[in-house]
Amino acid sequence: MTTPAIPQDPAPRLDAVLREAGARIGAVDAEWLLLHVLQRPRSWLYAHADAPLDAAARQRFEALLERRAAGEPVAYLTGRRGFWSLDLAVTPDTLIPREDTERLVELALERLPAGAPAAVADLGTGSGAIALAVARERPRARVVATDRSAAALAVATANAACAGLGNVEFIHGDWFEPLAGRRFDLIASNPPYIRNDDPHLAEGDLRFEPATALASGADGLEDIRRIVASAPAHLRPGGWLLLEHGHDQGHAVRALLRAAGLVDVETGTDLEGRDRVGLGRLAGAASGPGSGW
Repeated sequence: MTTPAIPQDPAPRLDAVLREAGARIGAVDAEWLLLHVLQRPRSWLYAHADAPLDAAARQRFEALLERRAAGEPVAYLTGRRGFWSLDLAVTPDTLIPREDTERLVELALERLPAGAPAAVADLGTGSGAIALAVARERPRARVVATDRSAAALAVATANAACAGLGNVEFIHGDWFEPLAGRRFDLIASNPPYIRNDDPHLAEGDLRFEPATALASGADGLEDIRRIVASAPAHLRPGGWLLLEHGHDQGHAVRALLRAAGLVDVETGTDLEGRDRVGLGRLAGAASGPGSGW
């Protein structure tokens, strides 16, 4: 008499897999990782919630879940992050673009008339998020993006190519160092602004992001001071400087901007009403397209 074969467990349904994974790392993160494994859009997942997950895909998904549970950012696990209207490649060489920085882009665009030529600089571009968002929304602008990290510049350059944006120039160098003699209608930057001893640097996603893109001295303002001090020599009359900063640094950044001789100094707030972007203008009236290209 032969022993009947033990039936194999069927492949689990996608909705069941997601429920179990969501309990481990959170529903949103689990969904992003599963979509990455399946290479499908969210709409497909909702329409095929009862589809089975094959063994190979389940193994890949499980490996990503373990890495996320250990703290690795979802953006680094998938290699992608959405920002503005862009789908950007990101790597551990670049800061992960965040929604807060879209507020800086909004404020920059308000100061760059649509359809008009302009010279724009993005300092410390990382993945290219700010530079590419401005370049897409203001196609007549010429955008120069700098970064001290050659690896980050390679990512940004590839993102520009994938987005089909040819009005951006990438230059290797620290802040204004590679921009000698060049002046701009607008300079934007999301520089490091966290204190070196801030305990958050040892928590969550920040543990995996490049430290040089996060921390800046004992009070978090070391790089902002350098940028503000050099900015007037690189702004055209009437040109704007916009800097992202921490929610508790608005007063200090406004004081730095005024001390550098900038006028119309103010602070832009984020969606939660917190200080987020310091901005000021070089006195004088703009007189046409800049020579920053």
